[in-house]
Amino acid sequence: MGKGGRRAYAGLSLLAAGALVLTGCSEGGSKEGGNKEDKENAERQQSSIAFGDAKASTGPAAEVSGAKPGGTVTVLQRDSFAHLDPGQIYVSDEMSLSQLIHRGLTGYKATSDDGKKHEVVGDLATDSGTTTDGGKTWKYTLKDGIKWADGSPITSADVRHTFERTFAPFVANGPTYIQQWLADKPGTEYRNLLKDGPYKGKSLPDSILETPDDKTIVFHFKKPKPDLPYALAMAGYSMVSKKKDTKEKYDKAPMTAGPYKIQEFKSGKSMVLVKNTNWDAKTDPIRHQYIDQFNFQFNKQFEDSTKAILDDSGANATAVSFSNEVDAGNLSKILSDSAMKSRTISGYQPYVGQMNINLSQPEMQDKTVREAIAYALPITPFVRASGGTQAREVAGGLISPTVSGYNPEFDPFGKKKKPAGDPAKGKELLEKAGKVGLKLTFGYINTPEGQQYSTAMAAGLEKAGFDVQRQEIPAETYYDQVSKVKNNFDIFHTAWGADWPSASTVIPPLYDGRQIADGASNYSHINDQKVNADIDAASEITDPAKAAEAWNKINEYIVKDVVSNIPTAYYKQTQIAGSKIGGLVYDDVIGGVDPRRLFVK
Repeated sequence: MGKGGRRAYAGLSLLAAGALVLTGCSEGGSKEGGNKEDKENAERQQSSIAFGDAKASTGPAAEVSGAKPGGTVTVLQRDSFAHLDPGQIYVSDEMSLSQLIHRGLTGYKATSDDGKKHEVVGDLATDSGTTTDGGKTWKYTLKDGIKWADGSPITSADVRHTFERTFAPFVANGPTYIQQWLADKPGTEYRNLLKDGPYKGKSLPDSILETPDDKTIVFHFKKPKPDLPYALAMAGYSMVSKKKDTKEKYDKAPMTAGPYKIQEFKSGKSMVLVKNTNWDAKTDPIRHQYIDQFNFQFNKQFEDSTKAILDDSGANATAVSFSNEVDAGNLSKILSDSAMKSRTISGYQPYVGQMNINLSQPEMQDKTVREAIAYALPITPFVRASGGTQAREVAGGLISPTVSGYNPEFDPFGKKKKPAGDPAKGKELLEKAGKVGLKLTFGYINTPEGQQYSTAMAAGLEKAGFDVQRQEIPAETYYDQVSKVKNNFDIFHTAWGADWPSASTVIPPLYDGRQIADGASNYSHINDQKVNADIDAASEITDPAKAAEAWNKINEYIVKDVVSNIPTAYYKQTQIAGSKIGGLVYDDVIGGVDPRRLFVK
C-alpha cells in the first residue's frame, strides 16, 4: 500500500503483539497449515480475482442466510477515525467503515458465503470496466438510479471531481496510484499535472480524463494499466460529491452514497450510523442494509473489546469490532473453547514478514553467504514472539495467501519443515564461502517482541558460524532508519501488505532496483536486471491470471535465486462477536469482519 509502512489496506495500525504495521504497506493470521481450514485458506487465492461483467455487477446483493432486518449493533474500536473523506482514507479501520458509507466505480463482491472468494464488479458503474487497447483506455458507464444521501443524482461530474481533487495539496493521506498513472509521473511529481486540483477553475484535459455525458467516464493512460479495476475498488477512490465538497472540512462530514449515513460523529469518542433512505439495493451488488443503526465507541483497547464481547449481556450481545482483534492474553483460551466457535472468525491479513539481506553491504554480495543466512535463520522465534501459530504462519514465499498467484508449495529453504532453521546446512555453506566467523549486524525493532525474536534468531545464526551483533532501532523511527540506502545493517526484518490482491502492489515497490532511494521501500537494495525487466513485462500483462503467474515467478526467483529476502511469516488475526450477531464472516479482501453482511439475530 503505497509507501512502505505508512498505511493499511487490511491491517491494524498497530498489532496487539506490538509490531509496527506499515502498509502499502509495510507490516502487519490462524494456526499453522495442517488442518482442513488452513489448507483451504492457503489454496483459495491461487486463481486470480476476476473482473465481473454487467450481470455480475447488477444488484441487489445475494441474501445472507438467516438474515432479517432491524436492530442496533455496537462497534468497539481502539482508534477513532482520523479521516472520513474518501481521498484521505488509507488505513484499515477507515476502509472497513467506508464499506458502509461510501461507494466507488468498482468494488469487491464476495462470491462465496465464507468471504474467501471474490470478483471485482461494477459498484456505481455498470461493470468492472472495458478496455480495447490492452489497458491504456478504460471506459465506465454509471448505473441508473444512483444517488447521494441527500437524494441528488451521482453523475460523471462527481467522478471527474473525485479524481481531480486528489491532486490538491490538502489530499495527502490517500492512495496515489491513479494520480501517478494519469500523470505518468512517479512519486509526488504527479501533483504538477493539476497543482490545485479543481479548486481554481482548472481541469484535467479530455485526453487524460473524459466525461462526454452525465453517465460516461473514460480514463486515458500513456501506458497499459491492467489493474485499474482493482485500484478503483480502493476506499481511497470512492466518490466525492462535487456540489457538497467542503475541501478540508469534508474529512469530518462527507456526503455519503452507501447504505448508511453519519448521523453523529464525536471525534475520539463515538459515531452513529443510520440508514441512508436514498440508497437503492437494486443498484448495489455488494452491500446489505439489515442493521438499523451502528453505534461506534472509540478508545477500546483489544483487551477491553474482547472482555466486553465475552461478557455477552445487554448491548454486548450485539457487539462486534471491525478492526480490533482478540487480545493476545485471551487468544488461546477463545480458540480452544468450542462454545465460542460460532462467534469467532480468523483469517489472513495481507502482510508477509521478511528478513532483508542488505545488498548494499560489501560482505552481503556473496550469494553463498546469503544462502547460509537463509538456511540457518530460525523462524520459530518470530512466530512465538508474535502470538504463536494462531497469529503467524511460517511463509515460503513473499506473496501472501490473500494475493493472486500465491503458491503454497513454494518453500526453497525448507522453512515450513524446519521452522527452527538448519544451522548445519548454514555452516556448511559458510565454510564453503570461507567466511566462518563473519560479523552480521542485525538491526531489530526495540519492542518486547523485537527483543525476543531477534535474540533467538541471532542465536540460531551463531550456531551456523556467524558473529551476530544485534543493534536496536527505536520503534517510532524503525522504517525511517531501515529505508535509508546507507543504513549499515546487514539484516533486518520488515513486513509488507498488498494494496489489492495483486502482487503488482508488492513486487515493484519492494524489489525494483530503479526504486532504490532513501525512504523508498526496496529495503534489501536488490537491483537485479532480470527482476527489473520481468517487472516491466508483468506490469503490461492484461489477463489477471497470467499476470498473477508472472508476478509469482518473480517472487520465486527473488527468494530462490537472488536470495535477498527471506520470507518469515504470513500474518493472521482472530476476531469475535456477541452471540446475537448474525452474518459473521472474515472477508479476506477487507482483512477482517465484513460489516456489509451483519444482522441482529
